[in-house]
Amino acid sequence: MTKDETLESLLSSGVVAVIRMKDPERLTKVVMAIREGGVKCIEITMTVPGAVEVIAAMVKTAPPDVLVGAGTVTDRGTADDVVSAGAKFVVSPVFRPDVVAVTKAAGAVAIPGCYTPTEILTAWEAGADIVKVFPATSLGPKYFRDVAGPFPHIRLMPTGGVTVDNVGEWVKAGAVAVGIGSDLLDKKAIDEGRYEVLTEKAARMVRNFVEAKSTLKR
Repeated sequence: MTKDETLESLLSSGVVAVIRMKDPERLTKVVMAIREGGVKCIEITMTVPGAVEVIAAMVKTAPPDVLVGAGTVTDRGTADDVVSAGAKFVVSPVFRPDVVAVTKAAGAVAIPGCYTPTEILTAWEAGADIVKVFPATSLGPKYFRDVAGPFPHIRLMPTGGVTVDNVGEWVKAGAVAVGIGSDLLDKKAIDEGRYEVLTEKAARMVRNFVEAKSTLKR
């Protein structure tokens, strides 16, 4: 898959599941459960022990329609490691020009994290494919509407504060995709082995995303 194909897949799917899990067996079950519900973009964060190895294993074993990426990447060495392991997109909580450069040079999609309009524009001009707005919890969808005024061409993705039920608000405010963790990946359901709960939430999440997108085309 080329970088452009990866980007297109991310934008068409629109939902990136942010996964922080230590148990490889449970991780695989979680990925399959949310895939069944329609969420096929998976971000494995560097806070997971042995994350690079987890990514490499997931790339080899996941179905071909599952897109595996890396999250919480904050330095060029780690960026190089994760793309070498097969990560198709690299997400950061902050903007580091060298991380963007390494990611782009390797043919992967770069998604740096920013907070202010100045950071957002700087990251975009440095080659970001999508700009992650983080933490979006304290900003809310209105911030996206405000930023879209001067920067309608910049692709924005909120992480933090996104839920299964409010995803539509973010999309209508201008988000091209969203990152979501705990509200989708129900810890209690995972601990109890009720993976069908994750499938149902993923399906509802995708449905809400698609419905919000459709309203923008009318």
